[in-house]
Amino acid sequence: MSSRTVIRDGLVVTASDEIHADVLIEDGRVAALAASGTRAAEAFGADRVVDATGKYVIPGGVDAHTHMELPFGGTFASDTFETGTRAAAWGGTTTIVDFAVQSVGHTLREGLDTWHAKAEGNCAIDYAFHMIVSDVNDETLKEMDLLIEEGVTSFKQFMAYPGVFYSDDGQILRAMQRSAENGGLIMMHAENGIAIDVLVEQALARGETDPRYHGEVRKALLEAEATHRAIRLAQVAGAPLYVVHVSAMEAVAELARARDEGLNVFGETCPQYLFLSTDNLAEPDFEGAKYVCSTPLRPREHQARLWQGLRTNDLQVVSTDHCPFCFVGQKELGRGDFSKIPNGLPGVENRMDLLHQAVVDGHISRRRWIEIACATPARMFGLYPKKGTIAPGADADIVIYDPHAEQVMSARTHHMNVDYSAYEGRRTTGRVETVLSRGEPVITEREYTGHAGHGAFTPRSTCQYLN
Repeated sequence: MSSRTVIRDGLVVTASDEIHADVLIEDGRVAALAASGTRAAEAFGADRVVDATGKYVIPGGVDAHTHMELPFGGTFASDTFETGTRAAAWGGTTTIVDFAVQSVGHTLREGLDTWHAKAEGNCAIDYAFHMIVSDVNDETLKEMDLLIEEGVTSFKQFMAYPGVFYSDDGQILRAMQRSAENGGLIMMHAENGIAIDVLVEQALARGETDPRYHGEVRKALLEAEATHRAIRLAQVAGAPLYVVHVSAMEAVAELARARDEGLNVFGETCPQYLFLSTDNLAEPDFEGAKYVCSTPLRPREHQARLWQGLRTNDLQVVSTDHCPFCFVGQKELGRGDFSKIPNGLPGVENRMDLLHQAVVDGHISRRRWIEIACATPARMFGLYPKKGTIAPGADADIVIYDPHAEQVMSARTHHMNVDYSAYEGRRTTGRVETVLSRGEPVITEREYTGHAGHGAFTPRSTCQYLN
């Protein structure tokens, strides 16, 4: 049975255009855009008509950095693929790219199969995977080629977390050399984990155990140093590099310098670094534990440089690094020892709204909002133009967004499976009203109408920004 939907009289906003138009959808894909007020919509013969008068019609968000059900620090991220993708939809995100994990001593295939089993049949929206490479050896390098053929085209490595995910410079170089050959993209958690562990040990020996010390030991200079080292290793390998969750102005400077040299180096930041700071980490009565993530929150003065980086394209993507842990029973594991606080923040539901607030506040333009949250992540990770835009042939992943509605962010009203909000009490302007995923309504006028199992695994091509 063919199905047809028309979204009428909205302002269609993409990364490149703003146009008053009707969007015609057939069988889950965008069929055409027609100027508002014409008879094209009537001639189309729609089964469903959505009135978007006074609203924005935008592509569904692409969150290229989430961790559903991630095992970490003796516990698990509190959102499952079912709860996390439902919350993503409530926030206007229609595709996530999550991280499958290779454990040391195991193959990439085992890790990927484990994550497929977690996600399959449980997602409300479409999903894809990156692969965390924790154990670089000859077999792993061969497997990277096979995963790219299956549409898993990016590989994350860690310069942090010795004994867990950590790769040394030799392992990183070998993986980068392989990606230079097979077209894969190396994603890097850039912090000098070896040095950080020394500082953690010294801080605890001095009795500095509160959450705020998490930020003090994970120094901005050690993020910048690791970013510089990752860039130069990638340059030696002739490989592209994508640095995740950039938080410090010194790291942005390293990325800007590399891009000025013409290197294929890209940077991502996250809402927590744009809107939160070490003031949150210093909240009394262990409340600061809610804000422990890595890279850590920085002093407020770093925010201006991050916004500048987004405007000048020294930073290209805003993802969430959504990795929630409940305050009660999970974050509390670190009472008396900040190093035992599970690292991660909830945010998959908040990203699109926070970035719209940045439009309202004058940090970025409307089109840049869509660029950094939808189009660029889709291009970066081989999903464009299927995802990330509204154009004929694209998946009908579309959000009707009310730019005037006001809301107050709160754990009482969010849909993430976590007992606090990192943005509790924050007032924002703009709110998701209706969400379509491949033409099917997932959120309908602020009611959840989706279901687990609608979301499909989406194989990706390689990065679409490479020279």
